[in-house]
Amino acid sequence: MKNRLMAIILSITTIAVTTGCVSGDDNISNVENMEIAYKDMIVGETATDIKADLKILTNRTDLIDTDFSDYVNEFTSMYPNVTIKYEGITNYESDVTTRLTTENWGDVCCIPATVQLSDLEKYFESFGDYSYFENVYELSDSKMYDNKVYGLPSMGNVSGIVYNTAVFEEAGVTELPDTPDEFLDSLKKIADNTDAIPMYTNYAASWTLTAWDSYITGSTGDPDYKRNLLVHSTNPFSRQDDLTGPYAIYYTLYEAVNRGLTEEDPTTTDWEGSKVQINAGNIGCMVLGSWSVPQIKKAGENGDDIAYMPFPISVNGHKYASAISDYCYGVNVNSSADNKTAAMLYIKYLIESSGYALAQGGIPIVKGDEYPDFLQDFKNVTLVSDNPALKGEERYFDDINNMSEISLDADPTHVAEIIEAAIDNTKSFDEIMDEWNAAWAKAQQSEGVITD
Repeated sequence: MKNRLMAIILSITTIAVTTGCVSGDDNISNVENMEIAYKDMIVGETATDIKADLKILTNRTDLIDTDFSDYVNEFTSMYPNVTIKYEGITNYESDVTTRLTTENWGDVCCIPATVQLSDLEKYFESFGDYSYFENVYELSDSKMYDNKVYGLPSMGNVSGIVYNTAVFEEAGVTELPDTPDEFLDSLKKIADNTDAIPMYTNYAASWTLTAWDSYITGSTGDPDYKRNLLVHSTNPFSRQDDLTGPYAIYYTLYEAVNRGLTEEDPTTTDWEGSKVQINAGNIGCMVLGSWSVPQIKKAGENGDDIAYMPFPISVNGHKYASAISDYCYGVNVNSSADNKTAAMLYIKYLIESSGYALAQGGIPIVKGDEYPDFLQDFKNVTLVSDNPALKGEERYFDDINNMSEISLDADPTHVAEIIEAAIDNTKSFDEIMDEWNAAWAKAQQSEGVITD
């Protein structure tokens, strides 16, 4: 799976940060008013005498006493005067969004999706300009605005569907589906021939529903679609003749729920329990990012039955899959100079040396690093990532997305609406899409965006 991710043009030049004085050896440390660029930092060599107390906010509450503890121990063995404390936050998006309005929330956080690109500089230190990492890191434009990068990805995620191979085999599904209707037929076979829930929505968890938004780019095969075409499109949520694009994604969800191919009562879903249930063969599949696969494999005795498939949409006979950034690390713009330096060194260690991405089922950010073995079903799939917006249009997507109140990638309410309507038959799917198109068009007009 090596070298599969398409090259993403991005870069970072330098950020000047202040440290203390220098030792007489090759280490750079403790030099007053010394400028250190992120690109020039070498973990274990740069600023090894630096003193800092770091507080890191994380959504991964499950890793604080395990993986994160190991990373901290390894890093502080190189930086003995640095202390690192993780704070796990359950309601991460809402709580951290509120905390960012203060200056003293900590030193590093996973940047919430609620922070608009144009507001990044208010809260986070820039890692530098958008010109250095073209040949170094993948997906580093995720938190970029006005050619400056304010966050670096913890890892990349491939968008697809986690499934139980034993359930699919028992149901008589011998080939992975290529289209939404083929996928729905496969779910029907599971319903007819097994005792498993064909597809589990994880509706009650709420945050899991935003996974459906992640497939938009892959459903078109066009890296320009989301930030450069969608913002100018008229009726972007309408049905395409080849059943691709956003309509096809949400159609798949609506029809699965409406046909009774999901859990009987989505309001009672249990995220933690679902990992155990799909491992045990009581669930056929779940629409989640690749990050979920290691967790599900470890959730029971049948980890070898857990696999990952591309979302069933083909563009001109070929499959694409969205490759997106997971949470990006951001450094508090209000932290002290030493804390900023230590924070960037730790981030660089996490990205380049810790093994975090592979351990969590993600794509390593360093170009050329190995991919996880479970992405075997993606061997003939082209991975696509969102290109940045054109200069002068950086705010279009965020502004239209927020004003329309659809809130792709940020708020799961619009996906929940589809599930609720499909259960109760209160609205047809096309009625929902018509409402989204109208809201999107109104937001475009309000922002003065010219449509094609």
